[in-house]
Amino acid sequence: MFSRLRSDIQCILERDPAARSAWEVLTCYPGVHAMLLHRPAHWCWVHGFKWLGRFISHIARFLTGIEIHPGARIGERVFFDHAMGVVVGETAEIGDGCTIYQGVTLGGTSLYKGVKRHPTLGLNVVVGAGAQVLGGFTVGDGAKVGSNAVVTKPVPAGATAVGNPARIIVAEHDVKREEAASKMGFSAYGVTQNDDPLSQAMRGLIDNAASQEHQIAILWKAIEALKNCPAINACVPQDAALDEHFEAEKLNELIGK
Repeated sequence: MFSRLRSDIQCILERDPAARSAWEVLTCYPGVHAMLLHRPAHWCWVHGFKWLGRFISHIARFLTGIEIHPGARIGERVFFDHAMGVVVGETAEIGDGCTIYQGVTLGGTSLYKGVKRHPTLGLNVVVGAGAQVLGGFTVGDGAKVGSNAVVTKPVPAGATAVGNPARIIVAEHDVKREEAASKMGFSAYGVTQNDDPLSQAMRGLIDNAASQEHQIAILWKAIEALKNCPAINACVPQDAALDEHFEAEKLNELIGK
Protein backbone atom coordinates (compact mmCIF):
# COMPACT_ATOMS: atom_id res chain seq x y z
CA MET A 1 0.00 0.00 0.00
CA PHE A 2 2.75 2.44 0.94
CA SER A 3 4.71 1.68 -2.24
CA ARG A 4 1.66 2.51 -4.36
CA LEU A 5 1.14 5.69 -2.37
CA ARG A 6 4.74 6.73 -2.96
CA SER A 7 4.30 5.97 -6.66
CA ASP A 8 1.13 8.11 -6.79
CA ILE A 9 2.85 11.02 -5.09
CA GLN A 10 5.93 10.78 -7.31
CA CYS A 11 3.88 10.81 -10.53
CA ILE A 12 2.16 14.01 -9.40
CA LEU A 13 5.48 15.65 -8.59
CA GLU A 14 6.64 14.75 -12.10
CA ARG A 15 3.54 15.97 -13.95
CA ASP A 16 2.34 18.98 -11.96
CA PRO A 17 4.74 21.94 -11.83
CA ALA A 18 2.64 23.45 -9.02
CA ALA A 19 3.46 20.55 -6.69
CA ARG A 20 6.29 21.59 -4.38
CA SER A 21 6.70 18.67 -2.00
CA ALA A 22 5.48 15.16 -1.25
CA TRP A 23 3.85 16.41 1.95
CA GLU A 24 1.89 19.04 0.02
CA VAL A 25 0.70 16.41 -2.47
CA LEU A 26 -0.32 14.00 0.30
CA THR A 27 -2.27 16.58 2.30
CA CYS A 28 -3.64 18.96 -0.33
CA TYR A 29 -4.36 16.97 -3.51
CA PRO A 30 -7.91 15.56 -3.74
CA GLY A 31 -6.84 13.17 -6.50
CA VAL A 32 -4.57 11.37 -4.04
CA HIS A 33 -7.32 11.22 -1.43
CA ALA A 34 -9.78 9.85 -3.99
CA MET A 35 -7.36 7.06 -4.91
CA LEU A 36 -6.67 6.25 -1.26
CA LEU A 37 -10.39 5.80 -0.63
CA HIS A 38 -11.13 4.03 -3.90
CA ARG A 39 -8.81 1.13 -3.18
CA PRO A 40 -10.62 -0.09 -0.04
CA ALA A 41 -13.95 0.64 -1.74
CA HIS A 42 -12.94 -1.51 -4.71
CA TRP A 43 -11.72 -4.28 -2.40
CA CYS A 44 -15.08 -4.33 -0.66
CA TRP A 45 -16.90 -4.36 -4.00
CA VAL A 46 -15.03 -7.32 -5.49
CA HIS A 47 -15.29 -9.30 -2.24
CA GLY A 48 -19.05 -9.00 -2.06
CA PHE A 49 -19.41 -6.08 0.37
CA LYS A 50 -21.31 -4.01 -2.16
CA TRP A 51 -23.02 -1.58 0.21
CA LEU A 52 -19.83 -0.84 2.12
CA GLY A 53 -17.95 -0.22 -1.11
CA ARG A 54 -20.63 2.20 -2.29
CA PHE A 55 -20.67 3.95 1.08
CA ILE A 56 -16.89 4.47 1.03
CA SER A 57 -17.08 5.84 -2.52
CA HIS A 58 -19.90 8.14 -1.41
CA ILE A 59 -17.73 9.50 1.41
CA ALA A 60 -14.87 9.98 -1.08
CA ARG A 61 -17.20 11.92 -3.39
CA PHE A 62 -18.27 14.15 -0.49
CA LEU A 63 -14.67 14.84 0.55
CA THR A 64 -13.00 15.22 -2.85
CA GLY A 65 -15.66 16.05 -5.45
CA ILE A 66 -14.50 13.01 -7.45
CA GLU A 67 -17.06 10.25 -8.00
CA ILE A 68 -15.49 6.85 -8.69
CA HIS A 69 -17.71 3.78 -8.67
CA PRO A 70 -16.16 1.10 -6.45
CA GLY A 71 -16.38 -1.37 -9.34
CA ALA A 72 -14.06 0.71 -11.55
CA ARG A 73 -10.55 -0.64 -12.09
CA ILE A 74 -7.74 1.91 -11.80
CA GLY A 75 -4.06 1.24 -12.42
CA GLU A 76 -0.98 2.75 -10.83
CA ARG A 77 0.38 6.29 -11.19
CA VAL A 78 -3.02 7.66 -12.21
CA PHE A 79 -3.26 11.41 -11.67
CA PHE A 80 -6.62 13.14 -11.18
CA ASP A 81 -5.52 16.77 -11.61
CA HIS A 82 -7.87 19.23 -9.85
CA ALA A 83 -10.54 16.67 -10.79
CA MET A 84 -13.61 18.38 -9.33
CA GLY A 85 -16.65 16.87 -11.02
CA VAL A 86 -14.92 13.78 -12.41
CA VAL A 87 -17.24 10.77 -12.77
CA VAL A 88 -15.90 7.24 -13.36
CA GLY A 89 -18.47 4.53 -14.09
CA GLU A 90 -18.76 1.01 -12.74
CA THR A 91 -17.17 -0.91 -15.62
CA ALA A 92 -14.57 1.76 -16.50
CA GLU A 93 -10.91 0.77 -16.56
CA ILE A 94 -8.05 3.27 -16.30
CA GLY A 95 -4.57 2.10 -17.24
CA ASP A 96 -1.26 2.95 -15.61
CA GLY A 97 0.07 6.47 -16.00
CA CYS A 98 -3.18 8.12 -17.11
CA THR A 99 -3.93 11.78 -16.39
CA ILE A 100 -7.52 12.97 -16.00
CA TYR A 101 -8.49 16.61 -15.56
CA GLN A 102 -11.52 18.24 -13.98
CA GLY A 103 -15.05 17.68 -15.24
CA VAL A 104 -14.29 14.43 -17.09
CA THR A 105 -16.95 11.73 -17.40
CA LEU A 106 -16.09 8.13 -18.17
CA GLY A 107 -19.71 7.15 -18.70
CA GLY A 108 -21.89 4.52 -20.28
CA THR A 109 -24.47 4.52 -23.05
CA SER A 110 -26.14 1.20 -22.24
CA LEU A 111 -28.77 0.41 -19.60
CA TYR A 112 -28.10 -3.35 -19.54
CA LYS A 113 -26.57 -4.78 -16.38
CA GLY A 114 -23.62 -7.12 -16.52
CA VAL A 115 -22.16 -5.74 -19.75
CA LYS A 116 -19.19 -3.51 -20.45
CA ARG A 117 -20.85 -0.08 -20.44
CA HIS A 118 -17.94 2.25 -19.71
CA PRO A 119 -14.66 3.00 -21.51
CA THR A 120 -11.25 1.46 -21.04
CA LEU A 121 -8.27 3.83 -21.04
CA GLY A 122 -4.94 2.35 -22.07
CA LEU A 123 -1.54 3.29 -20.71
CA ASN A 124 -0.55 6.96 -20.38
CA VAL A 125 -3.80 8.37 -21.75
CA VAL A 126 -4.54 12.07 -21.17
CA VAL A 127 -8.18 13.18 -20.91
CA GLY A 128 -8.61 16.95 -21.04
CA ALA A 129 -10.88 19.06 -18.86
CA GLY A 130 -14.60 18.63 -19.46
CA ALA A 131 -14.23 15.71 -21.87
CA GLN A 132 -16.96 13.07 -22.04
CA VAL A 133 -15.87 9.55 -22.98
CA LEU A 134 -19.06 7.51 -23.33
CA GLY A 135 -19.34 3.81 -24.15
CA GLY A 136 -17.69 0.45 -23.67
CA PHE A 137 -14.81 0.97 -26.10
CA THR A 138 -11.05 1.39 -25.72
CA VAL A 139 -8.92 4.51 -25.84
CA GLY A 140 -5.51 3.28 -26.97
CA ASP A 141 -2.18 3.66 -25.23
CA GLY A 142 -0.75 7.17 -25.34
CA ALA A 143 -3.92 8.66 -26.83
CA LYS A 144 -5.17 12.14 -25.92
CA VAL A 145 -8.70 13.42 -25.58
CA GLY A 146 -9.00 17.18 -25.99
CA SER A 147 -10.83 19.42 -23.56
CA ASN A 148 -14.65 19.30 -23.90
CA ALA A 149 -14.48 16.54 -26.52
CA VAL A 150 -17.34 14.05 -26.67
CA VAL A 151 -15.92 10.65 -27.59
CA THR A 152 -18.32 7.83 -28.51
CA LYS A 153 -16.03 5.56 -30.55
CA PRO A 154 -12.63 3.90 -30.09
CA VAL A 155 -9.50 6.05 -30.23
CA PRO A 156 -6.38 4.42 -31.72
CA ALA A 157 -3.14 4.34 -29.76
CA GLY A 158 -1.23 7.61 -30.02
CA ALA A 159 -4.11 9.47 -31.67
CA THR A 160 -5.85 12.67 -30.54
CA ALA A 161 -9.64 13.05 -30.28
CA VAL A 162 -11.08 16.58 -30.39
CA GLY A 163 -14.45 18.20 -30.91
CA ASN A 164 -18.12 17.31 -30.44
CA PRO A 165 -18.64 14.73 -31.74
CA ALA A 166 -14.97 13.86 -31.45
CA ARG A 167 -12.87 13.51 -34.57
CA ILE A 168 -9.78 11.34 -34.57
CA ILE A 169 -6.48 12.89 -35.65
CA VAL A 170 -3.63 10.60 -36.60
CA ALA A 171 -0.82 12.35 -38.44
CA GLU A 172 2.93 11.89 -38.62
CA HIS A 173 3.70 15.48 -37.67
CA ASP A 174 1.45 15.19 -34.61
CA VAL A 175 3.26 12.03 -33.55
CA LYS A 176 6.66 13.70 -33.94
CA ARG A 177 5.46 16.77 -32.01
CA GLU A 178 4.20 14.65 -29.14
CA GLU A 179 7.40 12.63 -29.07
CA ALA A 180 9.33 15.88 -28.66
CA ALA A 181 6.89 17.03 -25.96
CA SER A 182 7.27 13.77 -24.06
CA LYS A 183 11.05 14.20 -24.05
CA MET A 184 10.59 17.62 -22.45
CA GLY A 185 8.35 16.18 -19.75
CA PHE A 186 4.60 16.18 -20.29
CA SER A 187 2.01 17.43 -22.78
CA ALA A 188 -0.88 18.69 -20.69
CA TYR A 189 -4.61 18.72 -21.34
CA GLY A 190 -4.45 16.52 -24.43
CA VAL A 191 -4.49 19.48 -26.81
CA THR A 192 -1.71 20.28 -29.24
CA GLN A 193 -1.22 23.21 -31.57
CA ASN A 194 -3.29 23.09 -34.79
CA ASP A 195 -5.09 19.88 -33.80
CA ASP A 196 -8.60 21.22 -34.50
CA PRO A 197 -9.71 19.53 -37.75
CA LEU A 198 -12.34 22.17 -38.49
CA SER A 199 -9.74 24.92 -38.35
CA GLN A 200 -7.41 22.87 -40.53
CA ALA A 201 -10.17 22.33 -43.10
CA MET A 202 -11.01 26.04 -43.08
CA ARG A 203 -7.37 26.95 -43.61
CA GLY A 204 -7.23 24.57 -46.55
CA LEU A 205 -10.28 26.21 -48.09
CA ILE A 206 -8.79 29.66 -47.56
CA ASP A 207 -5.53 28.64 -49.21
CA ASN A 208 -7.43 27.12 -52.11
CA ALA A 209 -9.59 30.23 -52.55
CA ALA A 210 -6.53 32.48 -52.48
CA SER A 211 -4.88 30.31 -55.16
CA GLN A 212 -7.97 30.53 -57.32
CA GLU A 213 -8.04 34.31 -56.98
CA HIS A 214 -4.42 34.42 -58.16
CA GLN A 215 -5.32 32.37 -61.24
CA ILE A 216 -8.29 34.64 -61.95
CA ALA A 217 -6.03 37.69 -61.71
CA ILE A 218 -3.74 36.16 -64.30
CA LEU A 219 -6.71 35.58 -66.62
CA TRP A 220 -7.86 39.19 -66.21
CA LYS A 221 -4.39 40.40 -67.16
CA ALA A 222 -4.56 38.27 -70.29
CA ILE A 223 -7.95 39.73 -71.11
CA GLU A 224 -6.67 43.27 -70.54
CA ALA A 225 -3.81 42.57 -72.92
CA LEU A 226 -6.38 41.64 -75.58
CA LYS A 227 -8.80 44.51 -74.85
CA ASN A 228 -8.22 46.05 -78.28
CA CYS A 229 -9.88 43.02 -79.87
CA PRO A 230 -13.62 43.77 -80.35
CA ALA A 231 -14.56 40.11 -80.12
CA ILE A 232 -12.91 39.78 -76.71
CA ASN A 233 -14.53 42.97 -75.36
CA ALA A 234 -17.94 41.72 -76.40
CA CYS A 235 -17.49 38.59 -74.29
CA VAL A 236 -16.47 40.43 -71.11
CA PRO A 237 -19.48 41.25 -68.84
CA GLN A 238 -19.93 44.95 -68.25
CA ASP A 239 -20.57 44.42 -64.52
CA ALA A 240 -17.43 42.32 -63.90
CA ALA A 241 -16.10 43.13 -60.42
CA LEU A 242 -12.48 43.81 -61.18
CA ASP A 243 -11.80 45.57 -57.88
CA GLU A 244 -13.08 42.85 -55.51
CA HIS A 245 -10.54 40.65 -53.74
CA PHE A 246 -10.65 37.63 -51.49
CA GLU A 247 -9.39 38.72 -48.06
CA ALA A 248 -7.66 35.57 -46.87
CA GLU A 249 -5.74 37.28 -44.07
CA LYS A 250 -8.90 38.50 -42.32
CA LEU A 251 -10.43 35.02 -42.41
CA ASN A 252 -7.22 33.52 -41.08
CA GLU A 253 -7.35 35.97 -38.17
CA LEU A 254 -10.92 34.87 -37.39
CA ILE A 255 -9.93 31.22 -37.05
CA GLY A 256 -6.75 32.05 -35.14
CA LYS A 257 -4.09 31.15 -37.67
